[in-house]
Amino acid sequence: MRITKKLQIVALSLTIASVCSAQSDAPYTEGPVWNVTMVKAKPGMGDEYLKGLAKTFKGTLEEAKKQNLILDYKILLGNAATPQDFDILLMVESKNMAALDNGREKFDPITRKIVGTTDQQQAMAVKRLDIREIMGVKIMREITLK
Repeated sequence: MRITKKLQIVALSLTIASVCSAQSDAPYTEGPVWNVTMVKAKPGMGDEYLKGLAKTFKGTLEEAKKQNLILDYKILLGNAATPQDFDILLMVESKNMAALDNGREKFDPITRKIVGTTDQQQAMAVKRLDIREIMGVKIMREITLK
């Protein structure tokens, strides 16, 4: 019986070691996580949309940085490659996937402080429908090649 237990422990140790070594064979190391939103501004409305972001998106994320809820954020602006393509990328950097847990609990107080009540937030969201379209949202992990 003792030999069987020892064999099981050895087998488990070898299995764990093989899994760990398999993970370390990846050609990259994992970094922070980015929440990426692809936005298409409606014709002639790009500046209007960016003005709104300067008040709400920037304000909210600056406060989130102060509270160490996010690492950083970026906005990329460029030309759409096709009529169906996005022209603005909104990117928010988090330390890891776990940092995204309980997002509403963390960000709702900040949003209320910067944007206002739930009704005010909804009114702003409806207004933005007239000036932009969300083409997609992705969560992507930054990697560094070995």
